[in-house]
Amino acid sequence: MPLNLPAGKNIAVNIGADFDAHSVWMGTFGKTSPSYLSRGEFGAEVGVPRLLALFERYGVQGTWCTPVHSMETFPEAFRTIVDAGQEIAAHGCFHESVPSLDQETEIRLMEKTIEGHLKNVGVRPRGYRSPAWDFTEHTLDLLEKVGFEWDSSLMGRDFQPYHPRPVEVRWEEGSVFGPPSPLLEFPVSWYLDDFPVGEYIPGVNQGLGSSEVMFQRFQDHFDYAYAHETNPVLAITVHPQTIGRAHHILGMERLLDHMAGHEGVWFASLSDIYDTWTDD
Repeated sequence: MPLNLPAGKNIAVNIGADFDAHSVWMGTFGKTSPSYLSRGEFGAEVGVPRLLALFERYGVQGTWCTPVHSMETFPEAFRTIVDAGQEIAAHGCFHESVPSLDQETEIRLMEKTIEGHLKNVGVRPRGYRSPAWDFTEHTLDLLEKVGFEWDSSLMGRDFQPYHPRPVEVRWEEGSVFGPPSPLLEFPVSWYLDDFPVGEYIPGVNQGLGSSEVMFQRFQDHFDYAYAHETNPVLAITVHPQTIGRAHHILGMERLLDHMAGHEGVWFASLSDIYDTWTDD
């Protein structure tokens, strides 16, 4: 298999913490009232330290997909993530709605995103996660030109990384795939995301779902991959303002305890997992 996990490791688990803070409410939902922004503040001031403490306890090397807006609005909280040695990946400028961008704006915001990483992290990001997991027809090409090594926004597999292909949509005949991208895709899934279950947005997302059902679904994915897949990658997405709530952080602790109880589990950043990939 192209993924060559370290000796003794049977599965790679990535916890992707999307540190959206204010930006998800502003960029994706167009919400700027004090109530919505305070939910992002909770993520920075309460959720981040709770999640970092949990990561430290279980030796989790995660990937914190962070909009530049969060880096600059909550610099102290962001610095604790960097100082903890966690990977920082690109997640847009202000959690912009990517599919609504024209090509010129998408390029400009991507440039600002890279600049923001150089300013606030000191290095270029190796990987990208699209805000709200969506692309324009130009995004994949732009990611290649900018020099990203991996992406984690698409859903064409579940446990196996792959090289995504552009699609020419045809309505009265089959759609046509282009050549595989050099980028490596670490697939995501709404089933493996805490935000749809946890966040109540009147008229938009019901949220307030059962945390027990959500964590059972996460665990079922892990159990299936562990038992039936060869060198799988399980990518779980959480948000400090969501997972940081008391009932969710307890559920996350139980999930990590379950996974850590299996032999050969590697809690790794996406870039560390990428470094084990070979196309040979």
